[in-house]
Amino acid sequence: MPLIVGRQPVLEALKSKNFVEKVYILFGAKGNHISQIKFLARKRKAKVVILSKQKFRELTPSTATQGVAALVGEREYNDIDDILKVAEERNEKPFILLLENIQDPRNLGALIRTAECMGVHGIILPKDRSANINQDTVKASAGAIEHMKIAKITNVSQTIDELKERGLWVVGTSSKADRVITDFDFNIPLVLVFGQEGQGMRRLTEEKCDFLVKIPLFGKVESLNVSVACGMFLYEIRRQKSMTQKAEAEKVKTEE
Repeated sequence: MPLIVGRQPVLEALKSKNFVEKVYILFGAKGNHISQIKFLARKRKAKVVILSKQKFRELTPSTATQGVAALVGEREYNDIDDILKVAEERNEKPFILLLENIQDPRNLGALIRTAECMGVHGIILPKDRSANINQDTVKASAGAIEHMKIAKITNVSQTIDELKERGLWVVGTSSKADRVITDFDFNIPLVLVFGQEGQGMRRLTEEKCDFLVKIPLFGKVESLNVSVACGMFLYEIRRQKSMTQKAEAEKVKTEE
């Protein structure tokens, strides 16, 4: 069974519907998070084990555990229908993030964390040529992964075609794009595509996109870290959606 570490990741796992078999706590660990973890673990009938410093080190070599770890069930992945259902339940236009061949597990975790914070309905990952979701991913996501629908696919190109057939627009991120992030209207059923760190999208994926959009850069450095760039895109999309929702609500109020 996978082992996750860190106070926030373990706490979020206990808050989610995912199976948690056992929680390990370093002897002497204290604080509000520790109290919450113990309470939720017992409520969910997960065994709580207090370990000495030596035993805890034997359990995991990680130095970023914050004195907490947990054995959880194997991750169950979703499909595209599950993601679209989230949008339907929220009464929102679909807002999906497709991450093509992200290699760094920590980058992947940071991307998942930002996506969850910005209200993304789900994330699509290729089964091959992409970082596996591991302990580092879960830690970097700060537990957000427990609340995010994640689908794994075998063919990016075919998936893009399927999403288009279902009425979604595919927007790729590229430094070669003519359109700028602040000038593009993101109030559409949306799939936002990011490619591999340092390389971007594959040529075929780029050609499949309905639009290409970029972040304008004004310094001497020619690129941004993928998780930083994604955060900027997701914030702008959420900002636009919030402005539209506010305008629509005010219109309804005026008509009343």
